[in-house]
Amino acid sequence: MNAPLRKPWTQEEFFAWDGHQEGRYEFDGLAPVAMNGGTINHSRIMGNVHFSLRQRLRGGNCVALGPDAGLQTIGNAVRYPDALVTCSKLAGNALLVPGVVATFEVLSPNSGRLDRITKLREYAAVPSIRHYVILEYLSADVTVLSRGEANEPWIATTLTSDETLHLPAIDIEITVGEFYEGVTFDDSPDAEVG
Repeated sequence: MNAPLRKPWTQEEFFAWDGHQEGRYEFDGLAPVAMNGGTINHSRIMGNVHFSLRQRLRGGNCVALGPDAGLQTIGNAVRYPDALVTCSKLAGNALLVPGVVATFEVLSPNSGRLDRITKLREYAAVPSIRHYVILEYLSADVTVLSRGEANEPWIATTLTSDETLHLPAIDIEITVGEFYEGVTFDDSPDAEVG
């Protein structure tokens, strides 16, 4: 017996539905996709990313948002990066952020494939995105994908805690170790970075 095919959702249906949910969801362009909860490391790293970005962008034309700021990717898919940067004017009641220049994803035990494959392809399809930063949660390491123009391929760089992340599209630099301040990488409370 064949099950009937469900009609794909529209982005409007997703936003109307999502506004009444307790959990967090993204929209893959067809249906809602539940977002997994993160670890303490994930939360600390994300907080450090936001602090570092806001500190460097303060007073300029660009702003750091997330993780509740939506980004439209391929088709009508909606992703909620852990952090993003835009230099575009924003309406306070907007559901989607225009002109995103940089996105940041903190990996978690279950998000590796999604962040490294699916979101990489989706973020590459957004012409304004110049930097995609993937932060490890088990070590103080990042992978940075950058490009000069929308039609150029990503250039990948890996950095460790004592190296500096350069984001020329938003004219800032951040030492990778800043993202990992107070983060514990094993069960020992003494094994903290920073």
